[in-house]
Amino acid sequence: MRKSTFLLFLVLVFNNTVNAQSELNALRADSIFHQMKRVADWQWKTLDTEGWKNPKKDWTSGAMYAGMVAWAKVANDETYFKKLIQVGEDNKWKVGKYRHFADDYCVGQLYSQLYTIYKDPRYIEDFKTLADTIAMLPHTEGLEWKNGIHMREWAWCDALFMGPPALAYLAEATGDLKYLDCTAKLWWKSTEYLYDKDEHLYYRDSRYFNKKEKNGAKVFWSRGNGWVMGGLVRVLSVMPKNHPDREKFVQLFKDMSAKVASIQQPDGSWHASLLDPTSYSAKETSGTGFFCYALAWGINQGLLPYKKYSSVVAKAWDALTTSIHPNGKLGFVQAQGAAPDKVTYDDTDVYGVGAFLLAGSEMLRMTIDQEKNTALVVAINSTASEKNEKVTVEWSSVVSQIKKAKVKALVVEDAITGQSVPFEYVYNKESKPESIVFQTSLTPGGNKLFKIKRISN
Repeated sequence: MRKSTFLLFLVLVFNNTVNAQSELNALRADSIFHQMKRVADWQWKTLDTEGWKNPKKDWTSGAMYAGMVAWAKVANDETYFKKLIQVGEDNKWKVGKYRHFADDYCVGQLYSQLYTIYKDPRYIEDFKTLADTIAMLPHTEGLEWKNGIHMREWAWCDALFMGPPALAYLAEATGDLKYLDCTAKLWWKSTEYLYDKDEHLYYRDSRYFNKKEKNGAKVFWSRGNGWVMGGLVRVLSVMPKNHPDREKFVQLFKDMSAKVASIQQPDGSWHASLLDPTSYSAKETSGTGFFCYALAWGINQGLLPYKKYSSVVAKAWDALTTSIHPNGKLGFVQAQGAAPDKVTYDDTDVYGVGAFLLAGSEMLRMTIDQEKNTALVVAINSTASEKNEKVTVEWSSVVSQIKKAKVKALVVEDAITGQSVPFEYVYNKESKPESIVFQTSLTPGGNKLFKIKRISN
């Protein structure tokens, strides 16, 4: 039997401005969890009853799976992982028809993440064969949008969500860093060509270099840049801290984050055109979802200052949740395309749901992290076995995170439900507290969030 792996994180609580704190106070972990469940369940029910608009190997579906994996983890309910495994079985664990087309191997993200939990070699066999080929190719062609270049190279910004995370997660799953090194090499090739260093945004592809919006601004598509930021943080999430390219990725992330935050609209969203929002006056939730996801992830990783960005993500989350229909359908998702376009409350698609669930998973963590006099504990079961395990939190970690932490002045709670969790102190030979210990159960691949709180001075 494989030994379960638990990672325990105790997160610092930062001081906030009054405005940022008031916005964050409107966020509740149970509410975020409930909204995620509503949207995820509506999407699965709709797919089951109305069928799939696009193939299960399609990039649209691949983007949805990214969010569904994030949801399955925090839901701590293997039902959702079983749905994703069934997708893989239906696909015979194959990528799409056009082998070197990033859209057609976006689904490799799902296969690699499931393999990390279930260790079934079938899950990654086909994708690994493809990835081995991609890693060996010279990649010397130019990226101008002609001669079907997109079928061979990451010549459009959307590809930076489809391809790089797929290779990066395969590197994590197999331990073979050649896939991550290939990711970095090809990322910078695409960036050198598509990234506007003055605007800190990406053109969709070379056809947009000289196009202008109605107001004379350059054409930068919201979801296109959302794809980039989503792909960027997914690569960073599995990139070792000592990787030679990591700091370069981090700097790009910070530069894009500052730009994106500066052009957020008063309604909390980013409209379809980033630099000409009035021409597309409605909010757009797929781009907004990816931006919210990336910025909240940056806060949670300590790469972006909470004080500066908390209000940005709080407003973005509000823009997203107010786009949910009573039945759980997510609206204001721009239809498939390659440029800014109009969108309405009734428009939806699976990739928008994927972006929403990714955003929710990071908002959930951030909301709990920032509670005063609280330490967040994340228990992670990275195996395929259900576990009922003892969680141990070192006392030194508790006192470093909670001011005036004292025995008999603390409680442990389920961070989502607020339910009290029985716990005990473990003492050393000098009768001083050494750790806090409590029991939890975790489904395969599941996470649970707990908080240790100070209840009195």
